[in-house]
Amino acid sequence: MKICIGLSGGVDSSVAALLLKQQGYDVFAMFMQNWHETEGTLHGSCEWEEDRLVAEMVARKIGIPFHFVDLSEEYRKRVVDYMFSEYEKGRTPNPDVLCNREIKFDAFWDAARALGADMVATGHYCRKDIATDAEGQPLTDAEGNRIYRILEGTDPGKDQSYFLCQLNQQQLSTAMFPIGHLLKREVRQIAAEAGLPSATKKDSQGICFVGKVDMPEFLKQKLKSQKGQVIEVFDPYFQDNEQYQFMEKTLSGLTEDGSAAQMVTSYISEDKCTATHRANSYSPEKIAALTDETLMRLSQPVTYQIEFKTETYRSGRHHKKKTRFKENPYGKIIGEHDGAQFYTIGQRHGLNIGGHDDSLYVLDTDIEKNIIYAGEGHTHKGLSRSCLVIASEDLHWIRQDMKMAVGEIRRYRVRIRYRQPLQDATLVQRENGLFIIFDEPQRGITPGQFAVWYAPDDEMIGSGIIS
Repeated sequence: MKICIGLSGGVDSSVAALLLKQQGYDVFAMFMQNWHETEGTLHGSCEWEEDRLVAEMVARKIGIPFHFVDLSEEYRKRVVDYMFSEYEKGRTPNPDVLCNREIKFDAFWDAARALGADMVATGHYCRKDIATDAEGQPLTDAEGNRIYRILEGTDPGKDQSYFLCQLNQQQLSTAMFPIGHLLKREVRQIAAEAGLPSATKKDSQGICFVGKVDMPEFLKQKLKSQKGQVIEVFDPYFQDNEQYQFMEKTLSGLTEDGSAAQMVTSYISEDKCTATHRANSYSPEKIAALTDETLMRLSQPVTYQIEFKTETYRSGRHHKKKTRFKENPYGKIIGEHDGAQFYTIGQRHGLNIGGHDDSLYVLDTDIEKNIIYAGEGHTHKGLSRSCLVIASEDLHWIRQDMKMAVGEIRRYRVRIRYRQPLQDATLVQRENGLFIIFDEPQRGITPGQFAVWYAPDDEMIGSGIIS
């Protein structure tokens, strides 16, 4: 069998290539260039050239043929243009997920197949196997094709299955992940023992094949800067907000024991919870009884409408007349930004506004009015939500044979961003979309990002774009 390994110059793909060679496969390497421009990037213009040089050295060390392919035009059309378009609408896309679906396992596979490849391999930390029935027999689809599974990588700190959440069965049938069963330290050790040039090379960061970027500067290539207000939202806003009160009342009505629902997330960071951590226990029967309209409203975030009136006052020795904003119990204008489209919900860095004891987080962006709404502290009410919806047209089932029927309810573990610990949730399939109700409120649910759900045995079942 002839295998094409996508060799990036990093240690992961290098060890993947080495293992395939040691296992007796007919292996050749291909390095793909997907980006030429350097505007907005934080590294020099020759970064990809250095990666290619290392990749060539690795291929030579292993003793496999090396090829180069330029997929930059495809990458621009299918990944970068989409990314710009989403940010312009105030949504936050995940280019790495798109890169895998559109480039690595599509355009790259076409190039590899043209060179005679039967399979394409990458250095992703995830596992693949064949789905089987209760008797251990391989499952097949209606056409008689085997059904494949994607599972989390063995290394919990490096699992990259999230980035593969949009792959389909056809793409999986020709994909290989040689290092998914290894820990990162084991990969480093194998590389060092084999004397691979990439053994001590640092992991790449930033956007897939673009590199580490200053996102606002990168986006300014196509999106215009425009000064706008940053408004801090205070707690009284939620006490009087109809949507927030509806969410609290509805969620409290779903708990098993009738207790008030927890509305604010207890975790401080992705791997640290407060001492008062408590997940909600919702009744499946009560969830099933919700109407489509109630579920849709429950999945909608709080929106912000805070108006500031002016007043005149006299200041100084000469009592000069000046104008200022009246105090508003709901919020305060605390600064300026360069464009609401450059920010994303849950963002903690980049506002550069002082005068607060705790960190400021982006709660919402109003692209039309060019306003950013912010809140202080990770326990701010505007940061947490318990329900999201994925439109039917944005749903993707890796396991089509496990697709949920309308009216069906299931329990899965879900993550809404890479490296987030899996969160227990109830999934509800309705005509107008898939609703996900989390046991624990989630911080920074962001439209445009991918929600991904897993079975208890670590298998990734499906994914979808958060509306």
